[in-house]
Amino acid sequence: MAVTEKSILNRLYFVAGIMFVFAIAVVFKLFSIQFVQGDKYRELAEERTIKNVVIPANRGNVYAADGSLLATSIPKYDIRFDALTPTTTTFEKYLKPLSDSLSKYSGKSSTYYQNELRKARANKNRYFLVARNISYTDYTRIRNFPLLKLGAFKGGLIVEQTTKREHPMGGIAQRSIGYERFSDDGTVTRAGIDGAFGSKYLRGIDGHRWKQKIGQGQWKPIADYNEVEPKDGYDIYTTIDVNIQDIAHHALLKQLEYYEAEHGCVVVMEVKTGEIRAISNLGKTKDGFYYEKLNYAVGESHEPGSTFKLMALAAALEDKVVDTSDVVDTGNGSKRFYGRTIYDSHGYGKISIARALEVSSNIGFATIIDDNYSKNPIKFINRLKSWHLNEPLGLAILGEGKPDISAPGDKKWSKNALPSMAYGYNLSLTPLQTLTFYNAIANNGEMVKPHFLREVREFDKNIETVDKKIIETKICSDETIKKLQAILKNVVVRGTGKSLYSPTFSMSGKTGTAKKEYWTADWERNKKYISSFAGYFPSENPKYSCIVVIHEPSTKKGFYGADVSGPVFKAIAQKIFTDTPISDEIKSLNFKNSVVEKDFENYYDFAQTYKTIMPDVTGMPAMDALALLENMGLKVKVEGVGIIKKQSIDKGTKVQRNQTVILNI
Repeated sequence: MAVTEKSILNRLYFVAGIMFVFAIAVVFKLFSIQFVQGDKYRELAEERTIKNVVIPANRGNVYAADGSLLATSIPKYDIRFDALTPTTTTFEKYLKPLSDSLSKYSGKSSTYYQNELRKARANKNRYFLVARNISYTDYTRIRNFPLLKLGAFKGGLIVEQTTKREHPMGGIAQRSIGYERFSDDGTVTRAGIDGAFGSKYLRGIDGHRWKQKIGQGQWKPIADYNEVEPKDGYDIYTTIDVNIQDIAHHALLKQLEYYEAEHGCVVVMEVKTGEIRAISNLGKTKDGFYYEKLNYAVGESHEPGSTFKLMALAAALEDKVVDTSDVVDTGNGSKRFYGRTIYDSHGYGKISIARALEVSSNIGFATIIDDNYSKNPIKFINRLKSWHLNEPLGLAILGEGKPDISAPGDKKWSKNALPSMAYGYNLSLTPLQTLTFYNAIANNGEMVKPHFLREVREFDKNIETVDKKIIETKICSDETIKKLQAILKNVVVRGTGKSLYSPTFSMSGKTGTAKKEYWTADWERNKKYISSFAGYFPSENPKYSCIVVIHEPSTKKGFYGADVSGPVFKAIAQKIFTDTPISDEIKSLNFKNSVVEKDFENYYDFAQTYKTIMPDVTGMPAMDALALLENMGLKVKVEGVGIIKKQSIDKGTKVQRNQTVILNI
């Protein structure tokens, strides 16, 4: 018996010992968690229940030179309701008034909202959706509804804000205006003006707000305010002229559609300052429509063809190896150079060098450059490099194409390289790089850098003003400049561009027609061309320079620069002269649509008298309708490009300021 009691006691002592050791281990673990690893576990707990959410700053607006809005960030709001936050007394007191207000807002019955809100409270729903993706006006209205106006702590109001980038001009210049996008993996894509100046000016500084997890992956703001308020980005004012942009876009689009071209671009630049007034880049989709796919004017480097003959002649004149009155023998339209035949569209025989540029003789220019530089080709190359033609312009817009001018010693250099370069092959430039040289000729030799940014502002406060930047004060002597200006004028009067000539206003420029992918095996079966026209207007005291480049027009309809790209240049110059006369001495051309003009005047007078009455804008050009309705204080969304066919608010309807109207093309 004694043995048994002793055995039991031993067992009890053993169990007690184990329990004591276990208790010591628990105390040690608690001590470790509390004092040694406490911070780690507290952070882990907070991470799972509380997080600091980034509140994106509103991106700055992008404006045209005249203050027209090109891109803006529009805030959108989701309104939710924490059904457990209000006390029972408060909930019952405001349930019907809140439901009545929501009924007036949405059109659903008050009974519907009473049932839904009661159901949300019964189900302990702390994230009930009230309204999604609404405007700031609707947000301010809803947050002042009964119960919700008590705020987050008493009324259960939950507000979530996002921003959406809008382009009021729609697809016009959308690629050039651009964007800045962040993918989920952190990759940043920056395109156009918006992307170029996003990080420095437009982006702003994000704010922060604490949120608490309320279950099922839903997070609710802890407080009714942001811990760190976001700071909006600066606004930037570009050099874009909305009127000229609209003209350029539609002139290019019309020609691309007619010639069924693969893609094309146009740039209009102010001669004295280098400010880009318009830039349009349109590429064809599989369905045959055109939209801004890529910024061809900035990023696409290609063989310029005959527009480069201006640079070749400028080099020869500056080096004084020829004069414009010298005679060159172009023969009967074909000539052999180092085992390869060069052709002209016609046989011009013996003509002056000036005439060789006017008629765009490939043989003439190959002969001029080969005769005078074949023994020392680096002299010609160095002259081109002195004008920085071998260097990118250093534009703020990302993705600028690199020029390529080969020299002796390069892999692709051969005896044929020099005569080929004379008429625009065996080298490559972007359209904007070519335009910069033509602009310098128009600007009496001063080469200015093209730029898109005029000013940076914070509300009415000026942050930065962008002045013109001079690349070269004088690229050529006055004598060379005057000779080149005279020839470029004659190209339009009596040369390859004579089909563009008009006695009512003057233009100067050079046509270009270059073979594309001519080295491929099937080129003869599937010929491709690049048609271009570069120049300026008016010829005397030029105001604007312009380049038009169209790739792969249908050869069944035409492919010469004078036929394909020249008319776009003329239409732009013509319309600018008509709408905004540059000089009192230049006669205005009446190419306006009298019916549309009369309607617009009637609509405008109507709108000025009855600023709260919706006019009928169907049949009007999109830009005219946009200007009219925005002057009435309406928010306008244009879907498409061209003439207005449908409007979302009927004519004669009473409208309110900041009301949105949708215009369909």
